[in-house]
Amino acid sequence: MALLEVSNLGIAFGGLQAVAQLDLSIEKGHLYGLIGPNGAGKTTVFNMLTGVYKPTEGNIVLDGKDITGQNPEHISRAGVARTFQNIRLFNEMTVLDNVKVGLHNQIKYNMWTGIFRLPAFKEKEHEMNREAHKLLKIFDLDGEANLKANQLPYGKQRKLEIARALATNPKLLLLDEPAAGMNPNETEELMQTVRSVRDQFGIAILLIEHDMNFVMGICEEITVLDYGRVIARGDGKAIRNNPKVIAAYLGGD
Repeated sequence: MALLEVSNLGIAFGGLQAVAQLDLSIEKGHLYGLIGPNGAGKTTVFNMLTGVYKPTEGNIVLDGKDITGQNPEHISRAGVARTFQNIRLFNEMTVLDNVKVGLHNQIKYNMWTGIFRLPAFKEKEHEMNREAHKLLKIFDLDGEANLKANQLPYGKQRKLEIARALATNPKLLLLDEPAAGMNPNETEELMQTVRSVRDQFGIAILLIEHDMNFVMGICEEITVLDYGRVIARGDGKAIRNNPKVIAAYLGGD
């Protein structure tokens, strides 16, 4: 069984069918791309996978468990994490504390332990600090752990958001336009980082991206949406030469 099985997934907003009859199968440890013109429904798919939107049809099964329509917290705990097209960091918090936010979904002590700073609380805080520093080191951010998030350059803020998502211990990581706003050197470095994350953590990654060089250079399989429906799927070469994909992007028939 694949890690993620999406069957006949769809959502309508009033009379508008934003996504329809989406089937998607994602294997453990693989890199997948979800592409399409603006307004094709890509982020809507991410919002359904993470519980922001509830599908009006279809099913989402993660690691054998049906998570269709469940709330974002439950889906996060089930093992789905995401980043956003527009970076969403806690800008006035330190780099270290941003990662620790991601680790909080694994806290085991109760409210009173935290209020009174009992030994279990202190032990857990020390553990979280160690885990956060490990993640920051992977992304070469450990030297900036005590800076505020908004003091990092843009490319490193992108990396920090990925590190925070990984702190939730996901099985599936969703990256929403991770290369947006990056220069070519930053994009190349990010490609290496994403591959490294997949290899080190053994997780599946699904990404939305408009940079076709990024998508073709990193994804093992690509699904193409247009007007909320799948028009093609395959590897980079097959997608690049697909007439329907070319027409969707260039506005042809």
